[in-house]
Amino acid sequence: MLQILTLLGALGMFLYGMNLMSSGLQKAAGNRLRNFLSAMTANPFKGVLTGLGITSVIQSSSATTVMVVSFVNAGLLTLAQAISVIMGANIGTTVTAWLVAWLGFKADISILAVPMMAVGFVLSLSKKDKRRNISELIVGFSLLFLGLSLMKNSVPDLSSTPEVLSFIQGWQGYGFGSVLIFLVFGTILTLVLQSSSATLALTLIMLNMGWIRFDMACAMVLGENIGTTITANIAASVGNTSAKRAALAHTVFNLFGVIWALALFPFFLKFIGFITEAIFSIPDPAADGFAVVVEKTADGTSVQTDSQTSALYGLSMLHTLFNTINTLILIWFVPAIERLVCFVIKGSKNQDDNVFRLKYIEAGPLATPELATEQAYKEIIHFAQISKNGLGYARDAINETDPDKFEELRAKLVKYEEISDKIEYEIATFLNAVSAEEISANTSYIIKAMYKIIGELESLGDSGESISRILSRRNIHNKTFDADTIKKLNAMVDTVENAYDVMIHNLETAFGGHLEEISNAYDAEDRINNLRNNLRDEEIESIENERKNYQTSVYYMDIVNELEKMGDFMINVSQDLYKCKMKIS
Repeated sequence: MLQILTLLGALGMFLYGMNLMSSGLQKAAGNRLRNFLSAMTANPFKGVLTGLGITSVIQSSSATTVMVVSFVNAGLLTLAQAISVIMGANIGTTVTAWLVAWLGFKADISILAVPMMAVGFVLSLSKKDKRRNISELIVGFSLLFLGLSLMKNSVPDLSSTPEVLSFIQGWQGYGFGSVLIFLVFGTILTLVLQSSSATLALTLIMLNMGWIRFDMACAMVLGENIGTTITANIAASVGNTSAKRAALAHTVFNLFGVIWALALFPFFLKFIGFITEAIFSIPDPAADGFAVVVEKTADGTSVQTDSQTSALYGLSMLHTLFNTINTLILIWFVPAIERLVCFVIKGSKNQDDNVFRLKYIEAGPLATPELATEQAYKEIIHFAQISKNGLGYARDAINETDPDKFEELRAKLVKYEEISDKIEYEIATFLNAVSAEEISANTSYIIKAMYKIIGELESLGDSGESISRILSRRNIHNKTFDADTIKKLNAMVDTVENAYDVMIHNLETAFGGHLEEISNAYDAEDRINNLRNNLRDEEIESIENERKNYQTSVYYMDIVNELEKMGDFMINVSQDLYKCKMKIS
């Protein structure tokens, strides 16, 4: 029982080390990853390289695929781009297999793990954010290989219990049926652990211990490629239609690969053996009927045999070639895969028309918190566009003379105010979730700026509703605006609308990383203030000289002042954007 608990603890250390290493890498390379993704094009080959590169950096294909699903949900990637990135992610995840096979078995890197943790601790004391991120990476790397070493040492020696070993090996005597059994076992194990890398490490250990033959280990690896797709599907379950399609494309890709690999299984294994023998000058892993020879010295210490080395390298080679060949085949059929998943998952006819739902931050788990701000930022731009629509209804309400139609417009402005409250709350909730994760100082500062921006955008919704209340009070007191007053209010709305366009432009420019200055925002704010001052002076003069109705003038100036306040909220947004850029650059 203690040995089993030690094995589970070692597995937990391995998984925690991998997550810690991935988190440290994300924080250290967060800005570079954002730039890497922003350079994405529709070229499938560049998409594959992007997926390969990101997965190699963050050491988790599951994190990459969840990120891709999130970005499709956020409109940052098209479905075709996402499919090619997922293909590259499947190749990138094979780097882990080689690291484990080389460093975890051939060279016992766990000897250096504890000294490396000391280095990581020293770096964690640094005041520089970058060094602390690197310390997290080093500690995670050390824990990963310490966990792997403990797993190897805590696995029971079945040679002392031949009946158990005989039971396990008995499942390998059903020909192709055994291949399917171990494929299902690999799938289920990956579903349980939610990490194909952890399952692969266990497969390598079982192979190295001689528990299973090389061909059964290969079948498990194929199953692991099916099991790993569940993570993306879980993430997509709460996303939009495009996110679900991206996750399904991942499943289609891996299922297709497993089908052709099973159909050509004997020939594929021979090909793997030929490549492994040619590259590493070691025996074919299938040369002795797939059996792995385990030898021990007189004192019981295990000695790495050529058979074990061949099997470990052969399994890593199968993992790499399986995903590479699958990508080389399917990269030419990205449009066909896109059509297939669109056919299987139908789009909602009303989905694109409903501007009131959150569009970009509904994609489930935060696998890559350093990149999650991209989704929130996209949602903030969407929020600003919705807010501008509210200004359009305010203009219509100002110009409307029919009481019934005015009430319809007033109800819309009240609804827009409620919508802005809800969107602010949902974005803030998402940002809270991101802040709760391990993020870099730059990302933390960006999130603080986002909190301020969504507060300003919510205030814009309040102003639209306030204008409707002013107009409603005017109507209750049977007052009306003459044609000249309506003309002046429309001019004020035009000026505010221009400021809206400037604010949205600055939001989009900052999102692309190109906001160098905000003189356009200051110019727009000056135009609003100057027009407000001129209109106020003219109205005071009209009251004095033309004996204009004072109460009507009050309603008029209240609307002008409310519109001017909207300009204040908008300049605040641009200022927050610029301050944030100056802080993190």
